[in-house]
Amino acid sequence: MKKILIVEGNLKEENKNFSNAGIQTHTESLKDSLSYITNDLELDVVNPSSDVNIQNFNDNLQKYDGLIWGGSSLNIYNDTPEIRKQIQFMKNCQNKVKNILAICWGMQVAVTAAGGQVRKANNPHIGIAEEIEINKNGLEHPLYKNKEKKFNSPAFNFDEVVKLPEKAICLASNKINKIQSLYFEINNTKVWGLQYHPEITYEKMISLIEFRKKKLIEYRKVFKNENDVEKHISFIKKEISLTNKENRMLELKNWLIKLD
Repeated sequence: MKKILIVEGNLKEENKNFSNAGIQTHTESLKDSLSYITNDLELDVVNPSSDVNIQNFNDNLQKYDGLIWGGSSLNIYNDTPEIRKQIQFMKNCQNKVKNILAICWGMQVAVTAAGGQVRKANNPHIGIAEEIEINKNGLEHPLYKNKEKKFNSPAFNFDEVVKLPEKAICLASNKINKIQSLYFEINNTKVWGLQYHPEITYEKMISLIEFRKKKLIEYRKVFKNENDVEKHISFIKKEISLTNKENRMLELKNWLIKLD
């Protein structure tokens, strides 16, 4: 049985907001996806921004076969104590854990900790990333074994990687984010990074859009009005009917298979 550490990227306050709105936390979504793929895992969860026992995890990182670092509503370029804690914990993980799957926010933390750079994107993904295309490097990487060369995926991000860590390679891109996935090695750690969310359903993405509707219109200015939001939600609902669950989560399955 493989031992996996799940890192929760959201602050406790945000997770409470999710729960109050009847939305799964990102850790809960990830656990559901993992259990769909296999029950042969031992899972621990840590929140480096708020857990008081973080040192216990730092001291025992070597016992994990792999680590999955999920999404967050935080922005890596905001220099807060909570974000600094996450970057420092990622640096520790990149010294002690052999295999890291870094998803969305997790990829941005991994890149920053390894010397890369993340900035606000010119355009966001709101619930869906369209036409992600696997490049030559990606087609040769085990991350994308049996994956279609061009695909759509659940995604929700306002930021993007603009500078790769040393010796990192981009595996896929789309029109919004040049780096939709990447791979790099640091110390003895292999990092697989995804900007999108194979572990989260489109249904949850729709719930997140509805939950953040006012902010998306008034603060983010992604939509002009509620009617604009509903049109986008209708578009994502159509994607649900076209999506195969196993194919959507294939990257997660491929990472688990490659754990050594």
